[in-house]
Amino acid sequence: MAMAAEDIETMIRDAIPDAAIEITDLAGDGDHYSARVVSESFRGMPRVKQHQAVYAALGGRMGGELHALQLVTAAPEQE
Repeated sequence: MAMAAEDIETMIRDAIPDAAIEITDLAGDGDHYSARVVSESFRGMPRVKQHQAVYAALGGRMGGELHALQLVTAAPEQE
């Protein structure tokens, strides 16, 4: 079952309320997305920890409802 971009954005926003989030459906199939997440909460955090925070927000849906997520994360001026 595919996952809607709006659902992905909502889940990330619930976990990271200050985030600026851009979701792109890469294949038009609801299974392969790109997400850009910019949050002040990422400041000073290694990139791997930033990605882990986003994956945690998705509550284990990676590999199931959400097949692939190309992820870019940053603190505001790291853009």
